[in-house]
Amino acid sequence: MNPNPLAVWHHAVKTRDPSGLGAVMADDAVFHSPVVHTPQVGKAIMHRYLSAALGCLIDDSFRYVREVVSGRDAVLEFEVELDGIRVNGVDMISWNDAGKITDFKVMIRPLKAINVVHQRMGAMLQKAAG
Repeated sequence: MNPNPLAVWHHAVKTRDPSGLGAVMADDAVFHSPVVHTPQVGKAIMHRYLSAALGCLIDDSFRYVREVVSGRDAVLEFEVELDGIRVNGVDMISWNDAGKITDFKVMIRPLKAINVVHQRMGAMLQKAAG
């Protein structure tokens, strides 16, 4: 039986633990960051970005406010407050027949929110690399 990628993602968000995500990522998965202009290709880099996001964006104020699922695609709208700034965004997730995430796109608004996310993600990614 194929894993349910949305259930695995929701569990990772709830526990702030990315350890199970690798099992539901395709090797050639593509991650689209709201602050990096080129798609990031590959399971390893997607895992790195999503792990950083769990570490710096998910806190007690984080919540999904809407979820739309159709076939093998989902759009999850979220809200979180970071450094006094209300962040509104969406996670757009696609997966294949094997239950592996093939595409993960994050879009964020407003501009102040993008700036704070950029700062936090940059720091988290640098920390992970160092």
